[in-house]
Amino acid sequence: MQKANIRIFRSLLMGILIALGAGAGADQPKVVEPFNGVDLTGWRLTRESGSQWVVGQAVICTERPRELVVSPAAEGEAQLVNAGRGGVNIFTADEFGDCLLTIEVMVPQGSNSGIYMMGNYEVQVLDSWGRESIGPGDMGGLYGAATPLVNASKAPGEWQKFVIDFQAPRFVDGKKVRNATFKKVVLNGKVIHENVQMKGPTGGNLGRGEQPTGPLMFQGDHGPVAFRNIRIVPKN
Repeated sequence: MQKANIRIFRSLLMGILIALGAGAGADQPKVVEPFNGVDLTGWRLTRESGSQWVVGQAVICTERPRELVVSPAAEGEAQLVNAGRGGVNIFTADEFGDCLLTIEVMVPQGSNSGIYMMGNYEVQVLDSWGRESIGPGDMGGLYGAATPLVNASKAPGEWQKFVIDFQAPRFVDGKKVRNATFKKVVLNGKVIHENVQMKGPTGGNLGRGEQPTGPLMFQGDHGPVAFRNIRIVPKN
């Protein structure tokens, strides 16, 4: 009888653990990783010719610190790299509205790129290391809209982490009734923006106008840059 009771207790305990595990999983937010670490599947280019986007592992060139050297990446360590200058922009095939984006970026000396939410609203990527006075065109700036609260930039060649809490514009009957808003932007652990509204798209945008959803776009026509650990948590 005692053994039978033990078996029943174990079965009940296992059922409770399974149920708790299923419940916890259901509460976990959906995480989208648009970069598969292998190739450019799921990404599109703004122009078919001239792209310098590759998959690999990038480091700053020792002899030419304004350039990146890209080599094959070990499994699980691949990066999305714009290897040169004068290339094209790249954007996701999938579209997003309200979301939380976490992403790491690395720029060589003097380089320039951008992270465009919805293909429209740019968070500037620039080598702003050591600058005492910064503007909206510096690292983390909301280009044409807001200067970062602090210069949180790291040195060229170091990986820098953005956490971007973004709210898409709102529309009623096709008319915009609320601007897109960067609810919070954190760079390298420091808050650099809070509740900044974007009155319209940033220059260099995808050219589709403002919409309820849009892709994530990276600027590739200004300079070399590398991205990794790209994760999007949609909120709607």
